[in-house]
Amino acid sequence: MKLQVNDIFNKELPADAVTDNSRRQVEHACFSFVTPKQTAYPEMLHVSPEMLEQFGLSEADSKSESFLNVFTGNTVYPGTKPYAMCYGGHQFGNWAGQLGDGRAINLFEVNHNNNQWVLQLKGAGETPYSRTADGLAVLRSSIREYLCSEAMHHLGVPTTRALSLALTGDMVLRDVMYNGNPAYEKGALVCRVSPSFLRFGNYEIFAARQDVSLLKTLVDFTIKHHFPHLGQPSKDTYLKFFNEVTQRTLRMIIHWQRVGFVHGVMNTDNMSILGLTIDYGPYGWLEGFDYGWTPNTTDRQHKRYRYGNQPNIGLWNLYKLANALYPLIEEVEPLEAILDAFKVNFETESLTMMRNKLGLQMDDVFDASLIQQLEDCLLLAETDMTIFFRNLAKFEKEDASAGFNIIKDAFYNMETVSEDIKQKWNDWFARYASRLELETLSNSERKKHMNLVNPKYVLRNYMAQLAIDEADKGNYSLIDELFQLLKQPYSEQPENEKWFAKRPEWARNKVGCSMLSCSS
Repeated sequence: MKLQVNDIFNKELPADAVTDNSRRQVEHACFSFVTPKQTAYPEMLHVSPEMLEQFGLSEADSKSESFLNVFTGNTVYPGTKPYAMCYGGHQFGNWAGQLGDGRAINLFEVNHNNNQWVLQLKGAGETPYSRTADGLAVLRSSIREYLCSEAMHHLGVPTTRALSLALTGDMVLRDVMYNGNPAYEKGALVCRVSPSFLRFGNYEIFAARQDVSLLKTLVDFTIKHHFPHLGQPSKDTYLKFFNEVTQRTLRMIIHWQRVGFVHGVMNTDNMSILGLTIDYGPYGWLEGFDYGWTPNTTDRQHKRYRYGNQPNIGLWNLYKLANALYPLIEEVEPLEAILDAFKVNFETESLTMMRNKLGLQMDDVFDASLIQQLEDCLLLAETDMTIFFRNLAKFEKEDASAGFNIIKDAFYNMETVSEDIKQKWNDWFARYASRLELETLSNSERKKHMNLVNPKYVLRNYMAQLAIDEADKGNYSLIDELFQLLKQPYSEQPENEKWFAKRPEWARNKVGCSMLSCSS
């Protein structure tokens, strides 16, 4: 196995002067050198062929002993120096101080075909940032991250990627629901991949410590390698940088809302500076359309990170990033103007996204009202978001009365759908049919466009849980089945129709299917 290693982060930025792997406050450094923990009986469970290609590797490489050893932490690739990053963050609205890579170790960077990638092992052992944790990961959470990051990419959502999923052969103690009932689980590792794992919190930590010199060093590094089109560092360039981060964050959240994805823990240390979905913990997809749903047990009471609040939290996090960058800019007004534009742009982009989901290509002043009426209807009875929008593409404007029958499979319980609710749906379909008369696309053309933005298959929590349950028994075939399914989320795939289904009733309140903890 030969990789084109091109380390940048750990060569251009200041390292922790302390080299022992003790939990501590790391000062005046962007990272700490650390070696992954040796694993007992490593076993590679799955490798992404697409990501292998990104690094110029073959399938034969992925089956080699060197690949297994490097991507399970047992061997440090020649000429590289693994490290963990230092960052802080706001968690559930409160400043948490230093956080850092507590269970992630960056192995090295690879440059292939002019694409730069950081390869990072999640669950590779303790680092100076692990605090009281063991730095390890379990199979349950690793399967969820591996499958979801690749699924999100194929959905067209900006995301980090995953190269490999492996067992460590070690058992790891976890309290799944934080309720005082810890149990041993299979240890595992995911090799995560991204152009960068920099987060809002990487900048916040230096601003909080009033280390403006190191803050500037990191921002200049970020612009040089990830936003070079913005030009040389200057106050104007820093504003352009913040503006682009804002736009990328907005674009990412719009995609989340489009497919019904709920991140579950949008702390500032989980916000990518590149606008990528990062840190797949207690995430989930909407089953029933519900603005108030969060998959995170820790967030159950206040629902800070609920589906409907993700745009607001994205903006809140951007305010914190603006505060962190302020020492380099020293002007409030231009930062506020960028943040104010986020609010306006979100309304515009959200309307465009919903128009696309409804197959509307022409603008109409009444579209916002039509969409609001639709959302009101979706909340009348538990309605599966994915199935609803996918089936809606079958609607034909000449037959508005058939609309309800087209989407009725999306209801979880038809007994809750009263005549009054049915009438409200019929009213909406009549209005939708009238609106479609303004469009030039035929029914079949509109269906094609709608099916490009409304996925048929998403990684519902119960699907991931089925794969986890099988893996716990030593059967890993369902991991690959779902991996292959989710590579074509917009295709009909009639042979996989069983996955185009509402959440089964057994999964409604099952741990791992309805609510998940941050250890998930």
